[in-house]
Amino acid sequence: MQTLLSQARAALEIKLIQLGETPITLAALFKLVILLLLLFYLSGRLRVLITDRLLARTRMELGARQAVGSIIRYLVVVIGLVVILQTAGIDLTALNVLAGAVGIGLGFGLQNIVNNFISGLIILFERPIKEGDRIVVGDVEGDVTHIGGRSTTVVTNDNISIIVPNSNFITENVINWSHNDRKVRFKIPVTVAYGTDIELLEKLLLQVAVECPDVLQEPPPGTRLMAFGDYGLQYELRVWSTTLIHRKGVLISKLNRAIYSSFNEYGIEIPYPRQDVSILNTRKGRPDLIADGSPPLL
Repeated sequence: MQTLLSQARAALEIKLIQLGETPITLAALFKLVILLLLLFYLSGRLRVLITDRLLARTRMELGARQAVGSIIRYLVVVIGLVVILQTAGIDLTALNVLAGAVGIGLGFGLQNIVNNFISGLIILFERPIKEGDRIVVGDVEGDVTHIGGRSTTVVTNDNISIIVPNSNFITENVINWSHNDRKVRFKIPVTVAYGTDIELLEKLLLQVAVECPDVLQEPPPGTRLMAFGDYGLQYELRVWSTTLIHRKGVLISKLNRAIYSSFNEYGIEIPYPRQDVSILNTRKGRPDLIADGSPPLL
């Protein structure tokens, strides 16, 4: 047994590489890997503790707590890496050549990763978006569920998670539906036939808005006559909501169904494109012939 332990100890002391005056053995490598795993695990737990326990007692929003927790984790990881390398006996001055090579790699092959990481830090500090926001960036629309160091996770209404690089939120136009306030105004277009009693129409539209539980009464809903269209009067019902900004199709569908039922009840006509075609008989005195002179088909 002692022989096996001695052989195992001797195998762990085998020198793998030499960094300056410091030999790197298998035992030091195992120690380094274990310490790194503990560092990333404990820093993650620290982030959760700060976000969900300590800062949860304050009045900070969830997005702000997440940002603070992520920044503290990054600082702990950087400081921990330096301490672990020193503890493992690795002289950091011996890594100058390696650092130079890594710097060249960052300048070429890893520039996108570095760009996304710096963009992630900018997002955490400036907070143009935060977890829980409803955003639109490019062709992606959904709720922000996680802001990481390299990318941000956006969940669509179809419950599909889309991983968006952080640089997209810095270089592209971003629509944030809930940046300052989760109160959003929706516009529902309505076209009615000419001759409609507009006083009754506006009353019905406002009644539909008041009876919808997802519509705010302050600011109050409103109606606007937008244009005289080809087929009728083009109206717009404008309402505010905070509950369905992530499912605007549901709110618009509710209001459209209620508007349609109300119009049917009060006999308000919704026009649709149609054409009247008249056939003229150019053969005077010959009603039995059509325009080209041929007899009609029976």
